[in-house]
Amino acid sequence: MITRYAIPQNWIRYDALSILNELMGAKAAMLALTQIPYQRSWAEELQKIQLKHEVAGTSRIEGAEFTERELDAAMRETPEQLDTRSQKQAAAAVATYRWIAQLPGDLPVDESLIFEVHLRIVTGCDDDHCAPGKLRGRDENVTFGSPRHRGAAGGDECAEAMHQLAAAVRTAFNHHDPLIQALTLHCHFAAMHPFLDGNGRTARALEALMLQRTGLRDTLFIAMSNYYYENKTAYLTALNETWDRNHDLTPFLKFALKGIESQCQRLFAEIRQQVAKALYRNTMTDLFGRLQSPRKRVMSARHVQILNLLLDAGEIKLADISGNTRQFYSVKNPGKALVRDLSYLIQLGALDVKKLPDEKWFLFSINLDWPTQITETEFFKRVKDMPKGKIYGFLSE
Repeated sequence: MITRYAIPQNWIRYDALSILNELMGAKAAMLALTQIPYQRSWAEELQKIQLKHEVAGTSRIEGAEFTERELDAAMRETPEQLDTRSQKQAAAAVATYRWIAQLPGDLPVDESLIFEVHLRIVTGCDDDHCAPGKLRGRDENVTFGSPRHRGAAGGDECAEAMHQLAAAVRTAFNHHDPLIQALTLHCHFAAMHPFLDGNGRTARALEALMLQRTGLRDTLFIAMSNYYYENKTAYLTALNETWDRNHDLTPFLKFALKGIESQCQRLFAEIRQQVAKALYRNTMTDLFGRLQSPRKRVMSARHVQILNLLLDAGEIKLADISGNTRQFYSVKNPGKALVRDLSYLIQLGALDVKKLPDEKWFLFSINLDWPTQITETEFFKRVKDMPKGKIYGFLSE
């Protein structure tokens, strides 16, 4: 049985009491996110992280498949420069979200803007079978989901539904919380399915556009598509329940508001990690400059270079560290010198190391808690008590 689309009589209908806890949780998480201090210089890196989460999620929901390396390529290239449809879709989404990020905050979300978002989402990846920014015409009908739903009938009904939705965004939506406005647009657009393809990606991009206007700084946005992908079954169930209840938005709002809280907390954690890295770099720089005599320095230039490498890389194998640090060493046996330096940093507490199960490889990572775990007195005590000569402690594990 296919459920047919009907233009809603009331574009925003939900049980306010039922969603109150979720709404308050989402708003509290967003408030915390706007209050946490961070350096403006981090905004670009944070946006890149969120953008990657968002693009991966919105593409994979629709069945796109790509490796992390292919996703990284999509973050850099245009659709025309890539090979697979999945990569092309990801690259088009990247370009669309970057365009959204620079839009004026007071630009109306009207039909022309919606058409432009769709045009950018499908151009270069799906325009071989879907006219970018063009509504479905007469006899161009679509069914989707499980159970099956049919979008607005192509032609007049599709055009009228889009016109009424855009009008509601300008009028009825304004009487509700901005978070509810963003989620409502997503839900109704997905139900309408006004285009031949790219409807889900466009719905999620429009949601991101409206969420960006809710007070986030420095063009940060909440990667809701990542949440939807990680909870895909619950996401589709919430949409279906809403549509089957004659557009009662309660099920989708309860689910999606939890997602806003979850994704805000994830971004909050990423900001805190940036803060921890900044504190780590400050501690490292301080120790490097503490003693002027190169022979007495407790942290050498090589140590600083190794730690900077790991701060950028996250977890990394010994072989990869070796390949990226050869230029740091002018000694006869750079491998032994690297092992000695790594062991020194481990015993100071600056690095963590673990041996991969069933492998010979060691995996190294920065101990971001180090600056807060060790006092200056304890640090110099560790240096004084460290064994002299060769230090290859982790190799004996």
